[in-house]
Amino acid sequence: MKKIVTETTFLRYDSLDELPEASKNLMKHAIQARKTAYAPYSRFRVGAAVILDDGTIVIGTNQENAAYPSGLCAERVALYAAASAYPGKIISAIAISAASDKGDTHEPIPPCGSCRQSIIEYEQRDGRPISILFMGEDGAVILSQSTKNLLPLSFDKNFL
Repeated sequence: MKKIVTETTFLRYDSLDELPEASKNLMKHAIQARKTAYAPYSRFRVGAAVILDDGTIVIGTNQENAAYPSGLCAERVALYAAASAYPGKIISAIAISAASDKGDTHEPIPPCGSCRQSIIEYEQRDGRPISILFMGEDGAVILSQSTKNLLPLSFDKNFL
């Protein structure tokens, strides 16, 4: 038997104001997007914003549907919209903000497993890490320099 050890490092900013200007701007786009999420069932609203290597920002919101699980997370909406509208462009970062109509969300809320897998697919495609910023409706922001921090033993095309 052999032990496998992984190590991850995240940066925690106590507030949006502590972020570098470019990251703060991207997160503000995610926050604005969150406000237009279609979440009539869960009342859990998520906004995401991706920035491409040329500076283009593409937003996404979670989209729910009464026929679960037909909805889609904000992160994947933003990723797929960016990949569709700007084929071949490299995704540099994604910012995510989540809030609940049922109560306060002050702790950073990371992407779900399906979104992590989708983000890492673009990292692998482009051969570059994608920075991930995530927060609740306010408060602290977590920065991961790569999806590999969130999904260290990832599934990829090499297994197919």
